[in-house]
Amino acid sequence: MNVSDLPEILTAQDIADYLVISRRRVYELFQISVEKGGIRNFDIGNTKRVKKEDLLQWIETQINNKGHKVS
Repeated sequence: MNVSDLPEILTAQDIADYLVISRRRVYELFQISVEKGGIRNFDIGNTKRVKKEDLLQWIETQINNKGHKVS
């Protein structure tokens, strides 16, 4: 999967598929504050969504903070 294949608004499953991690781990990352390494997200009803640009920014932050573990 390429970045261009991703929709502009992502579900936890979209993120899990793209990052090749479990959907459960994505939801764990949603619960962590952005300042501590979580993924910025928003609610639509009972579901969580992420803007594609926020996910890409989160990935860049993870790369730039390579020595820091996400808690």
